[in-house]
This record gives sequence, C-alpha cells and structure tokens, in this order.
Amino acid sequence: MKRVIIGTAGHIDHGKTALVRAMTGVDTDRLKEEKKRGISIELGFAPLTLPGGQRAGIVDVPGHERFVRQMLAGAFGMDLVLLVVAADEGIMPQTREHMDIIRLLGINQGIVVITKKDLVDEEWLMMVEDDVKEYLADTELKEWPIIAVSSTTGEGIPELLKLIEEHSARVQEKSALGPVRLPIDRVFTMTGFGTVVTGTLWSGRIRLNDSLEILPQGIPVRVRTLHVHNQKVEEALAGQRVAVNLQGVDTSNIHRGDVLAAPGFLRPTYRISGNLRLLKSSPRPLKNWARVRFHLGTDECLGRVVLLDHDELQPGEHGYVQIVMEEPVVCARGDRFVIRFYSPVTTIGGGVVIDPHPSKQKRFNEAVLEEMAVKEGGLPEEVVLQELNKHPERIISVEDLAAAIGYDPVETRDILNMLREQGLIEHLKVENQDFYLSNLGIHHSIRTINSMLEDWHKKYPLRPGFPREELRSRYFKQYPVKVFNALISLLEAKGVLSADSKHVRLPGAPTTPDQDAKKAIEKVMEMLNKNPLAPPGLKEILEEIADSPHDSAEIIAYLEESGQIVKVAEGVYYSRLGVDLAWSRLNEHFDQKKELSLAEARDIWETSRKFTLPLLEYFDRIKYTKRIGDNRIRITR
Repeated sequence: MKRVIIGTAGHIDHGKTALVRAMTGVDTDRLKEEKKRGISIELGFAPLTLPGGQRAGIVDVPGHERFVRQMLAGAFGMDLVLLVVAADEGIMPQTREHMDIIRLLGINQGIVVITKKDLVDEEWLMMVEDDVKEYLADTELKEWPIIAVSSTTGEGIPELLKLIEEHSARVQEKSALGPVRLPIDRVFTMTGFGTVVTGTLWSGRIRLNDSLEILPQGIPVRVRTLHVHNQKVEEALAGQRVAVNLQGVDTSNIHRGDVLAAPGFLRPTYRISGNLRLLKSSPRPLKNWARVRFHLGTDECLGRVVLLDHDELQPGEHGYVQIVMEEPVVCARGDRFVIRFYSPVTTIGGGVVIDPHPSKQKRFNEAVLEEMAVKEGGLPEEVVLQELNKHPERIISVEDLAAAIGYDPVETRDILNMLREQGLIEHLKVENQDFYLSNLGIHHSIRTINSMLEDWHKKYPLRPGFPREELRSRYFKQYPVKVFNALISLLEAKGVLSADSKHVRLPGAPTTPDQDAKKAIEKVMEMLNKNPLAPPGLKEILEEIADSPHDSAEIIAYLEESGQIVKVAEGVYYSRLGVDLAWSRLNEHFDQKKELSLAEARDIWETSRKFTLPLLEYFDRIKYTKRIGDNRIRITR
C-alpha cells in the first residue's frame, strides 16, 4: 500500500484537531496547556485507516499565528493537505498564511474541508464555499475539491475519508531507495528504552541495528527499535511516520530540527544558494542582507539574504540568492525552504535549494548567475559536466561529485557513464575506485605537463626526463600518488608523453647523448677510470670539458643520474668502476676481519687519507658500514 502523510492546515479554532479526532478517534492535543486552553500548541500525530484498509499518518498543526514555526515543522513532510476552514468564520489570516506555506512547499494534493457545518444554515454554507472558491481561483489550489463536514455529528466524515483515499492514490510516493533522511520533530525518553526521536522519513529505509548519525552534530547512533503507526516493526520506509529508539545519544544532545541520516550522506552548511520567490502578500520588499528566519524540514534558524541579481526583491518577484546562516543547517539540492521576516514575524516567501554548499559569490556576476541557472533547470548531464569543468584541475570520485551537486551517487554514476560514452569526459580506475575529469580537465593537464616538459628538455637536454615524483609534488600535488599515476598512464596512452617508473618526457625527446655530449662523457670517464680510487676533483673535471657545447654541470648530472658516476662527497665523484672496486676490497677485508680502521682502508685501497675518508663516509651513508669509535664494521644485510 502507498505510504502517505496527511497534514492539516488552517486558522486557530477552525476545528483541525476535532476533525482528526473524528476521523481517527485520537486526540492529538497531548499537552496539559493544550487541554487547558483548548488550542493546539505543538504538532500532533495520529494513524489513519482509510476505507480500503490503507494506513496513513496524520500530522495536526497549530493554527495560532504564534505557532507558525511549529506548523512549518510539520508541513515539510506532508503529501496531502486538509485545508480546514470553519463554516462560521470563513477564510481568516492564518488560513491565508497556511495556504501560502502550502504553495511555497509545492504540495499539490489537497482537500478543502469546511468544518462546523452544523453551526450554520445551508445558505451561509454555500456563501462560505463561494468565498473559498473565489480565494483559490488565482492559485495552484483552485482544483482542490471542497467538502463540508461536522466533526460533532459525523456528517460528511465518511465521504471525506473516501475523498482522502482517492487523492492519496495520486500522491507521488517518497523513495525508499535513497539514503536515510529523517528530520526530527520530537525528542523524548521512554522508560526502559532511552532516547526516542520521531519524524517523517523523507527518503530511504531504516532497519533495526542500522548505524546512522545525528546532524549537524555528527553524533553516531544505532537503531534499537522502530515503531510505525504505534506498532513495532523491523523496517520503516520513506513516507511513513517513524519513532526511532536510538542507542549512543542522550536526549539533551538532540533537538527538533536535527536530522537522522545515513552516515556521510549529508554535510552541515552555513550557506545555501537558491531561487527565492517573495510572496505578493509580503508587506514590504526584501533588501539585500536582510535578516530572516529560515525554515527547512523541522529546522528554523536565522540568516541573512544576499540578493545576487536584484538590488531589492519586490513582492511577487523571484531571484537568485545566497542565504548565510547563523547556525549550521542540513539540506540537499532541490529542498524547498520558507523564509519569514525576522521582525515582525511574517511568512514572506520561499524557494528551492540549488546548491547546499556554495562558495561565497559576488553579486551581479553573470558567470555565477549562469552557473546557478544550469544547476536549477539544466539537464542532469549538464549539471555534472558544469561541475567537472568548474575545477578542471580536479580529478573527482563519484561519491565526492554526487555530494557536490546534491545528486544520488547511483544516479551520478549513470550520468558519468553516459558522458563517457559521448566522449565528453575521461575515466580513471584507481584500484577499486572510479575517478573522472572532463575533457577540459584533460586539456588543462596536457597544457601544464607540456609546458613543464618543454622547459625541462631545453634546460636539461641530457637528462632522461622530468623526475616523476617531482612533477607530481610541484605541479599536481592535489592528486594522491595512485591517482597521479593513473593520469600519467592515460596521457601516455593518448600519446601526450612517455613515462617510466622514474621519469616523464615528451614523445620523441632524445634519451641518449648526441656526439658532442659523448665526447665530453668519454673525457670524464677516462679521467675518473685512469686512477679509479684516487680520482681528480670536480673542478679539474669541469675544466677538462669546458669547451663542450653542452653545459659541464649537465654532463656531470647526466652521468650521475645514469649511474655511470657516483657522488661520494661534495665535489668528489668516483666512476662506477671505482666504487665497485672499493666495495670489492672492503668485502674481502670483512670476510677476514670484523673491523676496519682508517689506516687499513687506506692500505687496501692503496690511496691517501684525502680519498679514504670521504669514501668511508659514503659507505656509512649507504648503510654498508657503520662507524663504532675509530673503526668500521660491516652491517649484516
């Protein structure tokens, strides 16, 4: 059966609570103050069984102007509204305000219920009906049926229930497939159970022992028990009124307005971007940076409105805004919100969240307004592509992209696959995770790398390429190593560059020295190998190859990087032959003796202290030997 939440709306003392009692047998006024004063102060809840056996939830809201904030907390979860008008009074101020709220929230299924028909004659009742029709004529509610009832005598109640059942069938059911999201409207303690929260489940499904979190605080909790329509269940689905017994949190740490959600699904924010419509009934224009009361779900907080495309918003106009909150709120793209003037407190407008986590934007910026227009009305693939192009230097996971645009991760993955098939984006597989970047992002990376490599090859023509890790840390440090490696592999497959485990270079860049370089290299190697354990100093080597067209330092750097020579100390280079010879003689010594003195090293290498000491220190550095006192020992490997 379809899951439906039915809500009441209307002026104080127009019989909303009595109507609910007549339909359900439940008195939703539970507080002593409500009983004493005869009015609803808080939200009331009751299960309703329709003629066909369908079970629905009813949310009964207060009608007094002082309690509109409570009404709003209940209205956000409604699927179908019973707009209550008393026959003896007709349309009143809170009737109008509640109607405005219904329209701002986009609730399109409802019934106008004229109560207390037993208190008026037929002619008066017809006049009230005509007044209601005339008032609704210019609104989205003009097609709503009108029915007159008496909660006292029961007249019209069976017909109303059939009408509710008929309209419930037209309600678009909330999705049980998405992540859990339940705005909390009540928090209390039950003896023997502990903390209980209630609310209308907006999306997803809650099961026993589920791990969830309370937002915006980020408190992890676990589900102990669940109740739907006052019955214990093992699973609650979106579109149901749910009572959730939580483990891991005290009632003092939860409040109405908090959200029970799947971990990692939503993030608190202090700023939202949206399209705001100011009601025609607003008593005055909305000025930039006006302080307002922001309502979303069961939450209310204070904020400031930044008008992005208006100097001031006139009654009846709409425009793009950012609302800067004084406290964190929890919302998602596409959520509807309502705003009220800070003082005097009046409902003045509402709108839709376009971006729940926007950056601070300048007013009257065409690029910003164009971006918001795409996010608001563009096709899903346009929204995804715009987000990827917004930061072309970014390679993003499906989950992070979905969070950035407020889409479901499964939906986002489908859109990305479609864009990939169209050749508009690129995909990187890193272990078991998928990453994406747009073609603009690819071109950005190509430009960056090409520029770096061209400069590198000009400056260092003898080197095998730009050191791979240095390229990442200097120019792509925003990417983890594995993501960077996947990008390099992609660009290599596209023929943009060539790479090995240590270097990146342009395709076709020379990897071997030219003839001039070879001549200089031969001179250096000849000098170093002539007396391999007593090589000439760097200054002498550089002087020998100073006439080469190539930079002398580059010749040395090339030989060192290619492993043909070894830097033993500052200004001291040995050929690989010399180092290997020294190592071989050390090995022979340590095979015979456990320790080696400086004098012994000088003797086995047949050289002077000038060469012996830096060579010993080199073997210490590479962890072949270890100095203990005045001697060395071989480190066992």
